[in-house]
Amino acid sequence: MKHGKKYVESRKLLEGASYYDTAEAIELCTKTGKAKFDETVEIHVRLGVDSRHADQQVRGAVVLPNGTGKKVRVLVFARNDAAKAAEAAGAEYVGAEDYMEKIQKENWMDFDVVIASPDMMGIVGRLGKVLGPRGLMPNPKAGTVTPDVARAVTEAKAGKIEYRLDKTNIIHCPIGKVSFGAEKLQENFDTLMNAIIKAKPAAAKGQYVKSCVIATTMGPGIRINPAKFASVAPAAK
Repeated sequence: MKHGKKYVESRKLLEGASYYDTAEAIELCTKTGKAKFDETVEIHVRLGVDSRHADQQVRGAVVLPNGTGKKVRVLVFARNDAAKAAEAAGAEYVGAEDYMEKIQKENWMDFDVVIASPDMMGIVGRLGKVLGPRGLMPNPKAGTVTPDVARAVTEAKAGKIEYRLDKTNIIHCPIGKVSFGAEKLQENFDTLMNAIIKAKPAAAKGQYVKSCVIATTMGPGIRINPAKFASVAPAAK
């Protein structure tokens, strides 16, 4: 694969296939973000679990202390007082059947997060084939199916992100923007990794964090030494 000049320059900052401590990796990440736009910083964590088994799923949500740097558009399925509370909390779109039909008939997807009160799941469930593959289906574990929709909206706006395994047992998550600087990115990184480690399934055996890579949108991957997380991960049961 042929890479651009800026990518090649960024790659020179890395020492071959070396592993880095977290702080050093994040500092390098802020230097490899050379694009003309404010690049997103993402982490990719491969876990020693098998997502094909229900008892080895890793999924949850966490509020990043410094947010993600992205303006989040929130769609809430709610009625009556819950709908009013969602609007007051700052949700861009609040409704019921009207938005279900808009999504179904117009393929409308101008939102980043979907929240629903429990009584609305009969309606939202009809959108499973549309929202599910995009990772937008409301879920109690992620706090997006809740009677307190106002709180969920506030958390989403504050930088709440969902983490979940893909089919290859990897979690992909944004932790902010290059412009955040190393200190804020470190705080977000620690918050997310602590949540992932605490979510270790009891059925998981052996090394839990197999690999951890941090990278900007257009930059090279920087490998963090997974041994760092072995001492803080809960013991396998």
